[in-house]
Amino acid sequence: MIYAISVLVLAAIFTVATVTPVNMGILAFAAAFIVGAWVSDIPIEDVVDAFPAGTFLIVGGITLLFAIAKANGTLDYIMDRCLHLVRGRHWAIVWMLFALSGLLMSVGAVLAVGMLAPIAMPLAARNRINPFLMGMMITHGGLACVFSPINLYGALVTGIMKSAGLPTNPGVIFLVPFVLNLAIGVVLFLVFGRDLIRGGRRGDDVAASDGPIGGIGAGRLSSPASDGSGVSTAVLSRSTTGTAVETAPARPRLDRYQGTTLVGILFLAVGSVGFGIDIGVSSICVSAALLLMAPKSHPKIVDNVAWPAVVLVCGMLTYMAVLTQNGTLDFLGNTVSAAVAPLFTALILCYAVGILSAFASSTATIGIALPLAMPLLLGGEVGVLGFVAAIVFSATVVDVSPFSLHGVMILANAEVEDKIRFQRKMLAYCGVVVLFAPLIVWALVVVPTSV
Repeated sequence: MIYAISVLVLAAIFTVATVTPVNMGILAFAAAFIVGAWVSDIPIEDVVDAFPAGTFLIVGGITLLFAIAKANGTLDYIMDRCLHLVRGRHWAIVWMLFALSGLLMSVGAVLAVGMLAPIAMPLAARNRINPFLMGMMITHGGLACVFSPINLYGALVTGIMKSAGLPTNPGVIFLVPFVLNLAIGVVLFLVFGRDLIRGGRRGDDVAASDGPIGGIGAGRLSSPASDGSGVSTAVLSRSTTGTAVETAPARPRLDRYQGTTLVGILFLAVGSVGFGIDIGVSSICVSAALLLMAPKSHPKIVDNVAWPAVVLVCGMLTYMAVLTQNGTLDFLGNTVSAAVAPLFTALILCYAVGILSAFASSTATIGIALPLAMPLLLGGEVGVLGFVAAIVFSATVVDVSPFSLHGVMILANAEVEDKIRFQRKMLAYCGVVVLFAPLIVWALVVVPTSV
């Protein structure tokens, strides 16, 4: 009876948070006390102790550092420098934005796709680039680096594995989604972008731009003007004869504060991967140092921390800890493992994760799926790192869905005549991803690491 109630409450949390704007983490916190104390007779003190303090530091510290980097213009500087490298080559614009999305995501910008969509989608329209190609490329670019050790997602997975006593390897967890999303990007480009290579540079197709970095696709660039957002706006300069005239762009310089921010981000990446430094503690310390450098510049920077994400992750982990204490997760894992061979159980979980995540939060799905997979992981019948990498890849690759946050931003900024048709195209593509991605990652990663 306790197991049934625990699972029904979990399903209710997921359903209510999907159809209403109520934060899933708040519901999970309440459910942890109700199911833990009232239903399972777990002492209130034990439920409180289940709060994942380490994960709170990791998620809060990383999102705080990202908020500082965004506020002080460091991320704008990175975007500006990267986009200036393409010099009007249409195929290079697509791949530069793919790389830029991945770079921003890897340094902690979990909303990298949302940041780039208002720039990339109008840029695609001005340069006659397939908008579907552009939207999916920046999405897969971000998803390729979503499990960076200093990203919210990477920190979440590492925290769950450590709390369960499983071996961790952030490099492997990062590499699998990176390689697979890069491969998907190559396939997309070969299908939808071959004409960009044949067309080469077609700067005359683009008029002088009046939008942020809108003139990058033009044949030659002139001095960039500020658009008021901290990112330079490339403007096409034309002579009286109507031909493009190249002038030396005045590139913004990296100031001391921004340089220190980049050093801090680099320290987190190298320290966590190479030396095992705790990401949560180090990110808090780096953020504190940056705030002390300019205490009056960002008086309300803490308000920009992704508190909804912090609450969601910590709430779900607390509820999952309760389900561990009352035996629900062991019961579910053992039941599934007994009914189906371990390798096929892994495949079923990958598909279940992909389908759920296509319509809900990928972080919440990961927070639910990994604890549910613990009996299988702890049993040693499947490769731990390979299976975890497959689950997290299946949960995030479907963020191309028009119902996901990334997909919504792509759809909202797409400059197309028929957005309904564009949405259907995104949904059809998501269906293809849901159908094949879990099977591919299972065959390429789970099976070889388990036999």
